[in-house]
Amino acid sequence: MAEQAARTERTAEPTAEPAAGTPERAKSDAAVVRDGLGVGIAVGLSGFAFGVTSAGAGLSLLQSCALSLLVFTGASQFALVGALAAGGNPLTAAAGAFFLGTRNAFYGLRLSQLLALRRLARPFAAQWVIDETTAVALAQPDRRSARLGFTVTGLSLYVLWNLTTFLGALGTEAIGDTDAWGLDAAGPAVFLALLAPMVRTATERATAALAVLLGLGLLPVLPAGVPVLAAALAAPAVLWFRGRRRAGRQEDVR
Repeated sequence: MAEQAARTERTAEPTAEPAAGTPERAKSDAAVVRDGLGVGIAVGLSGFAFGVTSAGAGLSLLQSCALSLLVFTGASQFALVGALAAGGNPLTAAAGAFFLGTRNAFYGLRLSQLLALRRLARPFAAQWVIDETTAVALAQPDRRSARLGFTVTGLSLYVLWNLTTFLGALGTEAIGDTDAWGLDAAGPAVFLALLAPMVRTATERATAALAVLLGLGLLPVLPAGVPVLAAALAAPAVLWFRGRRRAGRQEDVR
């Protein structure tokens, strides 16, 4: 009985977690790196479309590359050059781009707790706080993997995005008028492709539909760039309607 109890106790003991550097840990790191590179390469190639769109909007090669180097948030960059291409005021175009970029501040609040980086590293990491790096980091099971996924995604995407921006803007200068080639539609198409997978719930679909109606409906009557700002009113409007509807149901239950 004593021997049987000892065998049972040994069997019930949890196995030790593989130490860093073992094949199990290395395989996990390889999976994280593979995911980060996959996202970085897939999205980084979209920088070519931004370079084409930016050059087609009248920005110089230096200005296009500076936007990717310093701003580095695709939706805001496309919004800025799209408004400029439509003849919008630069201040209005910048306001629309800034509004879209504010979402990264909320990503930063979440990632600051998850990654827990050193104080000196935070300003550099802030440049890489975007949709893709946030998604990869949040998908990881632990802090170490989250840091690795964030770094690999941010580095690969930043390098490739800036390289393809340069090639796209340089190529546009060589081919001439982008309207003749239909390349002016590349930016909006890429933006919609990035946005569509994020619209999942009924509330998100309603917000997207109302934003489209506001943007297209106000396009003929407002200056270029302003309809984008007005479309942002769709989110609080849908949330307000949802709150009123929920309050009405609660009243009916009572």
